[in-house]
Amino acid sequence: MGYFVAFVVAVVVILVTNIWRLCWILLWRPYVLTKTFEKQGIKGPPYKFIYGSIKDMKKLGVAASDIVLDTNSNDIIQKVTPYYHKWSSEYGETMLYWYGTEARITITDPELIKQVLSNKFGFYVRPWVRPTIKTLMGQKGLIFVEGHNWVRQRRLLNPAFSIDKLKTMTKKMAECTIAMLEGWKKAYKNKKCMKIEMSQEFIKLTSDIIAHTAFGSSYVQGKEAFNAQKELQQHCVAANLDVFVHGSQYLPTPSNIRIWKLDSLLKRTLKGIIEKRLRSKDSTKTYGDDLLATMIEYSEIADETKFNTPKLRVDEILENCKAFFFAGHETTSGLLTWTVFLLSLHQEWQERLRKEVLKECLMEIPDADMLAKLKLMNMVLLETMRLYGPAIDLIRTPLEDTKLGNLMIPKGTSIQIPIIRIHRNKKYWGDDADEFNPFRFANGVSKAAKHPNAFLGFGMGPRVCIGQNFAMLEAKTVLTLILQRLSLSLSPEYKHTPVNHITLHPHNGLPIIVEPLSL
Repeated sequence: MGYFVAFVVAVVVILVTNIWRLCWILLWRPYVLTKTFEKQGIKGPPYKFIYGSIKDMKKLGVAASDIVLDTNSNDIIQKVTPYYHKWSSEYGETMLYWYGTEARITITDPELIKQVLSNKFGFYVRPWVRPTIKTLMGQKGLIFVEGHNWVRQRRLLNPAFSIDKLKTMTKKMAECTIAMLEGWKKAYKNKKCMKIEMSQEFIKLTSDIIAHTAFGSSYVQGKEAFNAQKELQQHCVAANLDVFVHGSQYLPTPSNIRIWKLDSLLKRTLKGIIEKRLRSKDSTKTYGDDLLATMIEYSEIADETKFNTPKLRVDEILENCKAFFFAGHETTSGLLTWTVFLLSLHQEWQERLRKEVLKECLMEIPDADMLAKLKLMNMVLLETMRLYGPAIDLIRTPLEDTKLGNLMIPKGTSIQIPIIRIHRNKKYWGDDADEFNPFRFANGVSKAAKHPNAFLGFGMGPRVCIGQNFAMLEAKTVLTLILQRLSLSLSPEYKHTPVNHITLHPHNGLPIIVEPLSL
């Protein structure tokens, strides 16, 4: 009887504890945080039970989906983040809203942003993200790990992105691009002009480039992996504004079963590429000079003892492969797409770049030294990232209660940095903040705006994008080869409907009229 009573008491204690925990999460904490921020002058849309602000975000998103912007307008906030567009006008740029039960406060002051992103002690971490997103981009890889584990992985992967390593990749980038251009030529034969849907073409191209340069594979060999990731990405987008129930990722629902199959296919494809590389170790006892080679050399499976640093585990290699397969084509394809969009609109800049390309590269295949001389192109790419960067925001969470400027931010409150707004803030970028003006980057990134930290194209601080030099080199290579051969103009069919699908996309594609040049 005594054991039974103890058991009942234990069950009651567990139930009461969990009920109290649920009440705290769902009711009392939102109330306390709302009052805490109101005392500091910070307001926002009211918290609603369980859903927070999600239902309102959905409604605003549905309404925004019908908006077609003026093609010449770069003010895309109302379309891409309609909730921020509405609420910031009502409550101010620093506001509080609720992503379910997660409190989010937005900040746009570059000084405060620098304090958050440049913290070297791991005080501000990435917040919890949905399991599907971790499945897509590798939960044990560089994107999501924190603390000493992140420091270890970053140190091991940095050599793969050194300038010397990147220079050797330019030839392969050019070969992939020329193959694409030859495909266009064959498809349209001797026509004077042709219409090409650029966004899909650039996705295929950048997929091929990352496969060749980083993994010694090809788009064809890695096609299953890319297709699996694209479908996983669709699952992420579809669920982004649904309330997540912890543990639901383990239920055998049709959606989860499909996600499990896609992840299995993705891992199987990547594992095959890794095993092929292991078998191809050459006479110099190296695995090559690309990203995959670096990961293998610094791994447990290499069976080497020449490295004193802690090695990468097999699962970490697989997860980082996911991250670099995804980021390596998704972000650069977007950069190329939006750059071509802007150059097609601003013909004077297209001609400026073409003249620069022909002066520095002639009609030759560009190498890294030639590309380094393309100052105007560098300015155009930076301006494109300012207006149409792949990431529309960054989110961090303090591990403890923290003082940020004049704000007291309780532990667990997410800090949202709306890049899309900061890059258009006239306070930092001037009255022409919504206009395409690459000359603002003539003296470098730090002097482009009235504040040196107002540009966040690649992030900032210790976790600045590891692949930024790779992306810029790739974009310059592709654009150089296109501008040497083709004239670009926007098709009348184009509809200006940018949308956030983890990265920024033209929802209806980018149809471009391409005309061969006779130089």
